[in-house]
Amino acid sequence: MILSDRDIKFMMKEKKLVIENFNEENLTPNGYDISIDEIKILGANSEVIQAKSYFVVSSIEYFKFPSNIAGQIWIKTSWARKGIILSAGMIDAGFNGKLNLFAYNSLNEIKIERGSKFAQVIFIALTSDVEKSYAERSGHYQGQNGIWI
Repeated sequence: MILSDRDIKFMMKEKKLVIENFNEENLTPNGYDISIDEIKILGANSEVIQAKSYFVVSSIEYFKFPSNIAGQIWIKTSWARKGIILSAGMIDAGFNGKLNLFAYNSLNEIKIERGSKFAQVIFIALTSDVEKSYAERSGHYQGQNGIWI
C-alpha cells in the first residue's frame, strides 16, 4: 500500500516516520518531493552540468524510516523532460540519512541549483515490520549526511 499525503502527515505526527527539514510544499498526493542540498558533478566543479555528464545530488531532507515503511524514488518529470536519467532504487525500512541520487545528463547543458525539487519519494507500507532493518542487514549508508561516493 502506498501512503497518501494524509498518511504521511499522520505517520510524521506520530513520530513513526521522520523527515527533517520537511517542507509542506513538497508534499504530493502520494509522496514527498525531495530537494537538492549538495551537488557533485563528476569531473567538474560547477552547478552547470554539461551534456553527457554524470552527477550526484544529496537531499536537503534527512529521513528516518521505521521498520514497516520502505520508499521508492522517482525523478520529477520536469527533469526527465530535460534529459536527466536517474539511477535510483528502494529505500529500505529502517534507513536513516540523506538520500544520494546518481544521475546522467543525456542532452543539453543545464544548470541545477540547491533547493530545486529533483525527485519524489513514494512511501510504501509493508505488511509487517521487517525481521532485520537496513542497519542490521548492511547499513552501509546509514546516517549519511551529504554526498557519499
